[in-house]
Amino acid sequence: MRKSKIFSIYIFTFIIDLIVKLIVKFNMKVGDTISIIPHFFKIEYLQNTGAAFSSFEGGRYVLIGISLIIYFLLINYIKKNEISRKIEIIALGLILGGLVGNLIDRIFYGYVIDYLSFEIFGYSFAVFNLADSFIVMSVILLIIDMILVGIESRKKNGSR
Repeated sequence: MRKSKIFSIYIFTFIIDLIVKLIVKFNMKVGDTISIIPHFFKIEYLQNTGAAFSSFEGGRYVLIGISLIIYFLLINYIKKNEISRKIEIIALGLILGGLVGNLIDRIFYGYVIDYLSFEIFGYSFAVFNLADSFIVMSVILLIIDMILVGIESRKKNGSR
């Protein structure tokens, strides 16, 4: 049952990411921007052929390979382990949805569709997408989960 929740979150986040990317792709031209909150948030359509912060620029096949390896490792982990903590269920669903969202872009387009652009105190952050956000959120949740598991383990063992 819990594994089905992981896959429900995975499919839901993948579909949300896909829909938003298709809206951006078919309604904007590369480089177009739409100001949502002036000097803070805009939609800016970019095509990223690399990974985070455009690292591995032009490394499409390497990134596809890495993504596939991570995908199969995660699926194997889910199949072989009893996953019962809500935070881990959510994190695994988010990471799979984000991973597959960007993987599909790389396979079909040769680039990832990025569109979320933030500026804070005059500093423009790297443009990213929902899939990236899901991956980052999942990593944060997994770190929190590890900390909580560690605390719980110490309490059971009677140590601080």
